[in-house]
Amino acid sequence: MTYMVNGKSFDDDPDPGQCLRTFLRSLGHHGVKKGCDTGDCGACTVWLDGEPVHSCITPAFRADGREVTTIEGLGSPGNLHPAQRRFRDAPGFQCGFCTAGMIMTTATFSEAQIEDLPWALKGNLCRCTGYRAIEDAVKGVVGVETAAPGKAVGTSVGAPAADDVVTGRAEFTMDTRIDGMLHLKVLHSPHAHARIISIDKTAALAVPGVHRVYTWEDVPRRRFTTAIHTDHLVDPDDTFILDDTVRFIGQRVVAVLADTVGAAEEGCRRVVVDYEPLPAVFDPEEAMAAGAPQLHGEDDPFARDPVRNILLEIHAHVGDIESGFAAADVIHEGTYFSPRVQHAHLETHGSIAWMEEGRLNVRTSSQSPSIAKVKLAHLFGLRPDQLRVFCKRVGGGFGGKQEVISEDLVALATLDTGRPVCFEYTREEEFTTASPRHPMTLTVRLGARADGTLTAFQVRNVSNTGAYGNHGGETLYAGGAAVMIYRCPNKKYDAFSVYTNTVPSGALRGYGMTQPAFAVESAMDELARALHIDPLELRRRNIVRPGEPLVSLHDGPDDVVFTEDGLGRCIDRVDEALARRADDPSPGPGWLVGTGVASSLHETAPPTEHISEAWVTLGDDLIYEVAVGTVEFGEGTSTAHVQIAANQLGTTPSRIRLVQSDTDRTGFDTGAFASAGLFVSGNAVLGAANAVRDRILEFAAAQTGVHLVMCSMDDEDVVCGDQRISLAELVARAAARGIRFTAARKAYGSPRSVTSNTQGFRIAVHQVTGEIRVLYSVQATDAAVVINPAQVRGQVEGGVAQGIGFTLTENHHLDANGAMVNPNFRNYRLPTYADTPRTDVLLVNSSDSVGPMRAKGMAECCINPVAPALANALHDATGVRCRALPLTPERIYSRLGENLSAPTKA
Repeated sequence: MTYMVNGKSFDDDPDPGQCLRTFLRSLGHHGVKKGCDTGDCGACTVWLDGEPVHSCITPAFRADGREVTTIEGLGSPGNLHPAQRRFRDAPGFQCGFCTAGMIMTTATFSEAQIEDLPWALKGNLCRCTGYRAIEDAVKGVVGVETAAPGKAVGTSVGAPAADDVVTGRAEFTMDTRIDGMLHLKVLHSPHAHARIISIDKTAALAVPGVHRVYTWEDVPRRRFTTAIHTDHLVDPDDTFILDDTVRFIGQRVVAVLADTVGAAEEGCRRVVVDYEPLPAVFDPEEAMAAGAPQLHGEDDPFARDPVRNILLEIHAHVGDIESGFAAADVIHEGTYFSPRVQHAHLETHGSIAWMEEGRLNVRTSSQSPSIAKVKLAHLFGLRPDQLRVFCKRVGGGFGGKQEVISEDLVALATLDTGRPVCFEYTREEEFTTASPRHPMTLTVRLGARADGTLTAFQVRNVSNTGAYGNHGGETLYAGGAAVMIYRCPNKKYDAFSVYTNTVPSGALRGYGMTQPAFAVESAMDELARALHIDPLELRRRNIVRPGEPLVSLHDGPDDVVFTEDGLGRCIDRVDEALARRADDPSPGPGWLVGTGVASSLHETAPPTEHISEAWVTLGDDLIYEVAVGTVEFGEGTSTAHVQIAANQLGTTPSRIRLVQSDTDRTGFDTGAFASAGLFVSGNAVLGAANAVRDRILEFAAAQTGVHLVMCSMDDEDVVCGDQRISLAELVARAAARGIRFTAARKAYGSPRSVTSNTQGFRIAVHQVTGEIRVLYSVQATDAAVVINPAQVRGQVEGGVAQGIGFTLTENHHLDANGAMVNPNFRNYRLPTYADTPRTDVLLVNSSDSVGPMRAKGMAECCINPVAPALANALHDATGVRCRALPLTPERIYSRLGENLSAPTKA
């Protein structure tokens, strides 16, 4: 067959049944991404004779004799296509994994298509941006700014990798080819609970190309936890690489290593496993009951009560809860449920391992290569110097990659065979085996006086940790922040993290706070209506203020610094914004209109130990190299780190070269989660940059004989009084004396501060179908000093969009046997552009006493108030109070006749 790809003609024959995506990637066109392999996400979009197609569902033979254009052929960093330039300058991306497909789709749009983006973009998904930035890019809106020397902070500078992202040259995990690489695939359990009696490898090993078949008997028998934290003791070591007991449908049973993916998959199909099915339990309340099937049994040294399947339980209180309820004029009690939801980052989990000079190298899609390295060293008995773990650009994370779930198998196979090994998850495996958000059921009981003053605040939280306890305990503790937000002398928090025979739950944006926020903020709205007090006013009367103790699970000392009333300002800003839109027209007859609000308070770093080390060096080329272990996966820390360094060194971002996320080239970094990429790693970069600046100024002062206080940085020069000396000359003089301008600094996640936000919605609900249409979305956020305004807005927009998806459309359906029945984007109902409203992002004027440059991270907390604000707006419009998510039309329709309170008429 004859192909023309990016203007080059050649003859080749694809494999039988091969799709165009894998064919193009085998030729080195790595800008063609895999997001779904079902034609749902558009990340694989290329042109076929100038028309965009999804290459994952286009047979490769159909390109015979036709012209194929990939993102690499559209333009180059020095010669960008107009569409690439627009996406760079908007900026129209965050992690960048979907960007090539977005550009290849939108570059062909006519004016009519631009005017109808909900239809035109129906085949492209983005999990990061919330789509507003993509719309801006399509329409040519420019958001990127140029920073003057020493003035980078507060400017919307572009991402360091922007040109590479929009041209498809940015490397993600799987964007490489290694000679002799083998491929690994996994056989998953069909049973929710079973003991493995025997495994017959014979037929699998007979498949041509199959090299190894690994079972639980072939791997190190060492317990570990897949969860990533600096202190591994906060998570239970209840997991093995492969086990002789399976505890959920989808648990890996056998790993097959072969020359090709197809051979490995065929090997999996031919493995014969004899199972002894065991009783299973899927509901956490049933799992705690007497006589329930035990998942881990009494030999589990980490569970609080293994007989009752309880991983961890918390019982905490301040004051006297009973006297608090006795003093109340009004008591509200309700039970609220938040279901399991998936991260749906477009880049699936995956890792590649190989040996180099006797050392194991692991290239992985992770939020923490440093801790992945620690875990691999533990599992395989390696010294730290025998192992390197690193990341290229990561295609989204949202907490899902705060796990070690692919690295262990490639390390095992490479150490065994000495060959390079690749393991890449399918989209179905992401849904069925990767760790989703914890389902939680919370009962909230509130007591208040007639004036709205809270007298009692009681919460019972039952969290479904699934088959294993990764993140089960820490998310349970994190839920205490929902209790912290309001001042009340009497509080009680009882919580249980419970094992069930379902996919293990894990970390997801909001980390244990999103579910309690839905419950508490819904309950506060119901309490306000019972008291006949405006819901925002009730919050104003009860929120904690600076100088007051932040009391959640105890009233003892902590390391949280609370100096700014950001939450009060957020409430006021949203109140004003909603009032301005109160008279906006409704969609028409049959629609009921209402507004809803909710607030959230979030600590700026996790309570578990968080560490980051940064190195800054002025090179002979007069470029400052900043080395920090933080991974870039769309959260924007790379840009922020460059801005912090440029600001302190009196230069521009163009003179900062970033080295990141590589255990050989950077210091230890706990990881990019819980907004610590800015708060902790940003402080490390700030400290190292300041130290290098001070050393340069001290040397310049000594060279010029001018007092240090008279010296300052000025881009490529240092000004000392009335003298100007170039950095080039200073570097040369220092080198002659054996001096280098370099420094390292560490930062820790303590002391911490708090950030806050308030979300408001104005919605319309169709009284016949139950459809919700968002008419207006606004979030006020306390980001303190804003390092990059465009990035902060983008993070909030993306978080709100993700929250809307969790609340309205996304649903992780399990059948009666514990199997997920909708493991794909289309049936899971990931929001598209048409489903996602624009959100007004209001930045309140505040500061921070401990964050870098007095800034706070915002990527984590913006999702927390979204679900309760929508639920409260639904009630305001219809009188229907939904205490379980998602708020699907069928659920709303079934309740519309109840008319629990008088609706607001359209």
